Amino acid sequence: MWGEEFWRENNKMDRGSLMWTWTFAVILFIFTFNFLRFRFRFVYFSFRNQKRTQSDSVPNCATASLSSPLSQHRISEIISDLDLKNLIDDLDDKFHDNVIWENVIDKRNNRLSYKANCCKQTDGPLKYLSVTTFENCSVELLMKYYMDNDYRKLWDKTVVEHEQLQVDQASGTEIGRTIKKFPFLTPREYVLAWRVWKGKDGSLYCFSKECEHPLAPRQKRYIRVMVFRSGWRIRKVPGRNACEIKMVHQEDAGLNVELAKLAFAKGIWSYVCKMDDALRKYSVNNRLQLNSAVSAITSIQKVPPEFEIFNDMTGTVSPENSMLSAVCSLGTRESNVRKLSRMPSNELIRNGLIFVGGVICLSRGRSSLGAKVAMAYILSKFMKRGTSSNQRTQGSVR
Repeated sequence: MWGEEFWRENNKMDRGSLMWTWTFAVILFIFTFNFLRFRFRFVYFSFRNQKRTQSDSVPNCATASLSSPLSQHRISEIISDLDLKNLIDDLDDKFHDNVIWENVIDKRNNRLSYKANCCKQTDGPLKYLSVTTFENCSVELLMKYYMDNDYRKLWDKTVVEHEQLQVDQASGTEIGRTIKKFPFLTPREYVLAWRVWKGKDGSLYCFSKECEHPLAPRQKRYIRVMVFRSGWRIRKVPGRNACEIKMVHQEDAGLNVELAKLAFAKGIWSYVCKMDDALRKYSVNNRLQLNSAVSAITSIQKVPPEFEIFNDMTGTVSPENSMLSAVCSLGTRESNVRKLSRMPSNELIRNGLIFVGGVICLSRGRSSLGAKVAMAYILSKFMKRGTSSNQRTQGSVR
């Protein structure tokens, strides 16, 4: 009898020891996994910063000689037809019902007029919408003048350097690097990609955005502009020998928002007048003939027919194109929601480990105090992370 009781007590002690062992093993495994994950991230970012520092210390020309251009497939994906669709929507004031535009400037003389508005963005820099009208000017002349970066260096004193990096003739995408110098500021470096489209009514579109390129590594002496989205449409003004360029522009050059807005309002009119003077000289000097170099202008794309939102005869929006525009916009928004609602892989792994640990503890008995503490900790962590993940998902859907 005494031996049986002794055996039962030893059995209870063995089960309690086993439970403590399992609990400790699960907690130790979770702690080790998180420690190794943070350690890996620390080593990875340290290595990446070291490589970036080394690339900054190498002269641009030396790095360029060791680098290769982007593949045609990669360069063709930088700017898509969807970027053109979004640009057309912006220029036609679609989806701007809740946007509050602030008038910045509205001036004119006998040769040109200029009007610009701006609005604040919750997820980016100020957005500017401007319309410049040039009298006695053709669409083709204004487009070639506006895209002539070599000529721009002659009249725009802020542009101190420009070079073409790569052109993909199949997609019409061109990549270039520009250095701009502003008074009392560190020079800004722009590495941009752009494409040009032509509509069936003769209107011309261009969209530019920031990008990275192996022939343009970052250098410490310049500040790389990381956010740049700009697009314009050039078309003839009906009934007049004039054409207009309507532009939507966003740029984050690392300046104070209010200071940049004030500088724009004070200096843009004189800049536009200087632009007009250079345009007249451009026409007089017969610079209409492009050089033999391949560029986005030599590879102008056609605006997809489904993006031509106006009927030829009535000038109104057709029902087919209106419905297509709504479908495209809905598809884009649903795609963004799916991307935002995806849970990161680290969250999945961490939650899976916590869940497995909870199952193991639950399957090993209920009398141990250590088991109860471990289960309470694990289940509370799991519920907390699950709730926060759901909140993030719901927030992204809104």
